[in-house]
Amino acid sequence: MLTDAISLIQMFFPVVLLFELPVYLMCGIGVLIHLYDARRTRGRDRFLPKVSCVITCYSEGKDVGMTIRSLLEQTYPGFIEILAVVDGAVQNRETYTAARAWQRQARDYPMRLLKVLPKKTRGGRVSSLNTGRQFATGEVVLALDGDTSFDNDMIWHITRPFADSTVAAVSGTLRVRNAAQGLAARLQALEYMLSIQLARTGLSAIGTVNNISGAFGAFRRSILERVGGWDAGSAEDLDMTLRIKKCSLGKEKIRIVHQPRAIGHTDVPATWRGFFKQRLRWDGDLYFIYVRKHLRSLDPRLLGWKTFLMLLWTGVYFQLIMPFAIVISTAGMIIVAPLSLLWRVMVLIYGFYTVLSLLLFLTYLLISERPGTDWKYLRFIPIFPLFTFATRAWSVYATLAEMFAKQHLDSAMAPWWVLKKTRF
Repeated sequence: MLTDAISLIQMFFPVVLLFELPVYLMCGIGVLIHLYDARRTRGRDRFLPKVSCVITCYSEGKDVGMTIRSLLEQTYPGFIEILAVVDGAVQNRETYTAARAWQRQARDYPMRLLKVLPKKTRGGRVSSLNTGRQFATGEVVLALDGDTSFDNDMIWHITRPFADSTVAAVSGTLRVRNAAQGLAARLQALEYMLSIQLARTGLSAIGTVNNISGAFGAFRRSILERVGGWDAGSAEDLDMTLRIKKCSLGKEKIRIVHQPRAIGHTDVPATWRGFFKQRLRWDGDLYFIYVRKHLRSLDPRLLGWKTFLMLLWTGVYFQLIMPFAIVISTAGMIIVAPLSLLWRVMVLIYGFYTVLSLLLFLTYLLISERPGTDWKYLRFIPIFPLFTFATRAWSVYATLAEMFAKQHLDSAMAPWWVLKKTRF
């Protein structure tokens, strides 16, 4: 019986210990580096670049006012230009009217300027971002969702890394605003804590941020001009990250970093149906970007060996291949193992992931700006491994849907006629 159990665990061993666990160890080490790196903000208090905030608006209605207000009330002493780009302003009259209603109030805020840019014909998120980029005059350009609000010191924190001329882009931290709406939302909130704030903080400390969130990212405007702005299609955030990484080879080294103290708040799907529908698009987009669009550019001659290897490991393998490896190895154990042995092995694997999740959560609390609130999520740790496995199994389905049906062409992020005109 013991020999059989060891054989079953060995089926799982290469997937977990050799490829997955080292990534978590790197994140933990990176967090420790971040905590002890006191030089990160030293001498940057006088750096006050002009900031342009491009807000992509579509169907937020009055909620867009919450985003605009949170930007007007920033404590940042420099100049902030707010560009609310309303996509399809003719059919989205409510959103356009709500944004316009804030223009008079915006005049009462010194060093703030609000411009509402209506796009009469809907062109999608990328079209809105590029429209805002053309009107932006700031040295730093923020790409923001119209339904995301921010802590009032967000711009102060997210601009600090740009004092280093090698920094091309900065990823901000997203927190779940509607976590109280149900179990699905609470587990996503915990996932955001571990996968965004913890993982990106750790990876940033060792120079390996793998994505800039489309809902909340900051870019040096000169870099946006160099890469030609955002590209049409799906998953524009990962696409932009990869295109910036390709600019980092040569004499001029540029970096992408994460700023854990720059906090944004967003709503997530509160129902399981909405959650899986969202992840169908997100996870399918990973295959679309890595394989359909950027496969030929995954080359060490373009990216440099460090970026190339880490992208293969933390990107292609961790996000695309590992879900298949976990699902296939789990299915193999279910097929070959007797039930009396299978449940013991499954309990052991579940225990491993529960302990791992607990250690990651405790590490996260070291960098949380709201530890008094976040520690309450400790009670969801026993459920989190099951949630993670379900998302990985669904990721397999989403990847297959993209492989065989090109499901990214059926996205609500842009009209069908825009997506059909892309090369991929």
